[in-house]
Amino acid sequence: MGRSSIGVMEIRPMTVDDVPAVLALEERVYPEPWTEGVFRDELAQPNRVYLTVIDDDEIIGYAGMMIVFEDAHITTMSVAPEARGTGIAQKMMMRLVDTAIASEAEHLTLEVRMSNEAAQALYRKFGFAPVGVRKDYYLNEDALIMWASDINGADYQERLLGMRGET
Repeated sequence: MGRSSIGVMEIRPMTVDDVPAVLALEERVYPEPWTEGVFRDELAQPNRVYLTVIDDDEIIGYAGMMIVFEDAHITTMSVAPEARGTGIAQKMMMRLVDTAIASEAEHLTLEVRMSNEAAQALYRKFGFAPVGVRKDYYLNEDALIMWASDINGADYQERLLGMRGET
């Protein structure tokens, strides 16, 4: 049973101390979870941004992004099953998008499971459009490649402005 609401939520940068709790959530959510080493390596990279969502002193979500020149690649995003439907993913996405724009990225990209319609709907809301498929990207499943371009442009900024009231 999911939460109908969340308490005092905080979105903050992920730290190495968060890795065990993030890893525990990762293992609950994904059939092929990242390892502790992957999270530690990602956190050590200068062009990475990782966030955690804390509610009642518990990590209930996390997201990551890699910025390479003009492209910001969303590397991971997860919300605890019991916290889904509370707007956490949209809040994390807004924070990642704001960080990408502040870093002078011009485009956003990501891969998402073909079966994950809820995530695809969220990404479309943020202006992502399908551009291709990566065969067998996940364990026995293809990934839909999605891009949002010109994130510094007036149209995209207007899209974000309309969404800010929802976050």
